[in-house]
Amino acid sequence: MRLLPKAALRLGQALMQAWPVSDDKIALEYKIKRLLAGSLMSAERGHVFWNGTFSDPEKRQLVTEQLPLALDDVLADLHAQLGRNGNDLNAYLWFDQKYYLADDILVKSDRISMAHSVEVRPAFLDHRIVEFANRIPASLKISGSRQKIVLQELMMDKLPHAILHRSKVGFDIPAHDWLRGPLRNLVVDTLRSGAKEHPELFRPAILEGHLQDHLERRVNIGYHLWGLMILLLWMKKWNVQPPKRTAATRLEPAIGAFS
Repeated sequence: MRLLPKAALRLGQALMQAWPVSDDKIALEYKIKRLLAGSLMSAERGHVFWNGTFSDPEKRQLVTEQLPLALDDVLADLHAQLGRNGNDLNAYLWFDQKYYLADDILVKSDRISMAHSVEVRPAFLDHRIVEFANRIPASLKISGSRQKIVLQELMMDKLPHAILHRSKVGFDIPAHDWLRGPLRNLVVDTLRSGAKEHPELFRPAILEGHLQDHLERRVNIGYHLWGLMILLLWMKKWNVQPPKRTAATRLEPAIGAFS
C-alpha cells in the first residue's frame, strides 16, 4: 500500500466516506478505512495505529497539553528491528511480544482472572515454545491469507475442518453498536460531563465533534469513545486530577492538523 502515491491513498480515503458505517465489531468498511489511514503513516507508526485508536494529529487536536514522547522511544525500538534478517514480520512479532502482549493482553487476562479467583496459564507462552516460534521461518507463520500454519499442520488429523479453517473472531466488544444503543446515554453523559470537569485537559468542541460523528453514523469510532469513556469514569471514581499547568505550557488549538 505504501508503494502507491499518497494522492491515490487520500483519494481512496475520500471515496470510502461514501461507504455507510457498520455496527459490526470490526467490519470490512472499518478495516479498509483504517488500512488506508495507516498506510499514509510510517511503517512503525501505522503498526501501533492499527492496534490503537486515535492518530497522532487527532490526539493533538483533542487535548490541550503537550503529549509525552514516550511512544517515540518505543517506536524507535521497532524501527531498529525493521529490515533485519530480510523479513519484517519477525520485527513486528518481537515488538508485539515486548509491548502489546506484556502491557495489554496479559495485564487484562491477569486482572480479570484474579478478580474471579481463577489461575490462568497461557500454555503457548512457555518460554521454550516462544523461543522455538521466534526461530522458525516467517513462511511457516503466515503464507498469503493463511496463518498459524504450524499449529494447523499439527492439528490436521486431530480437529475438525470447521475449527481448523474458521475465521478469527477475537474478543472485541461490539463498541460501535453499544455506544449508539444501550450505552448511548452513558457515553454522552460521561464525555460531556468530563469535558466540563477537565477543560484543562480536553477541548470540549473536539470531543463533542467526535461524539456526534459517531452517533450520527458519519464514522465508526466506538473503540475511540470507549477508551475516553473508561478514562473519564476512572478519573471520576478515584478523583484523579491532571497536574496544573502554567499558561505557557498550553497548546494552541491545532489548525489544519489533518492532511
